[in-house]
Amino acid sequence: MLELSILGFLAEEPLHGYELKERIKALTGHVRPVSDGALYPAITRLTTAGLLDQHTEPGASAAPRRILALTTKGREELLARLRDPKQTEITDHVRFNTVLAFLRHLPDRSEQAAVLRRRLDFLETPTSFFYDSGEPVRAEQTDDLFRQGMLRVARATGEAERTWLREAVELLEGAG
Repeated sequence: MLELSILGFLAEEPLHGYELKERIKALTGHVRPVSDGALYPAITRLTTAGLLDQHTEPGASAAPRRILALTTKGREELLARLRDPKQTEITDHVRFNTVLAFLRHLPDRSEQAAVLRRRLDFLETPTSFFYDSGEPVRAEQTDDLFRQGMLRVARATGEAERTWLREAVELLEGAG
C-alpha cells in the first residue's frame, strides 16, 4: 500500500519526500504509520524501476530538496494497480481506503465501478469477528458487552459502506 500511496500522491503533483510522507501519514498514519525506513527504500525501488523521477530544487531556507515526480511508466503502473487491486486491497478496510483515495485517476468509469463492485461483493458475504460452530456470531447472540459493541459498530459501518457503494456503482454505471 505504501507504493500505491506514493504513486497516487505523485500522480496529483510532484512532491519532496517530507511532503509525501505527511500526505501518506494523513491518509493511513493513525492506523499504519509510515517510517523513513520504509518510505525511502520504497522511493528508491520505484525510482530504480523507472516509475519515479527525481530532481533537485533549491530549498526554501536550507539545503536543496529532492523533488519526486511520476513518470509515464509510473502513471501506467498506478492505473494497472487501480484497475486490478489485489484481493487484500479489497478485503482490508485500510488498504481499500488507499485504493479509494486514488480511484478517481482511472479514466474509465466502468473500471472504477468494477473495483467498487468487488468491495461490495466482499461486504455482502456474511462474516464476523467471532464464530460459533463455524457460523458468524451477531451482536444479539453474545452476552459480552464489548463484543456486542464491536459487532454493532461493524454492522453500522458495513451498512453505511454498502449503501454508499451501491449508490456509487449506480452513478458510475449510469454515467457510462
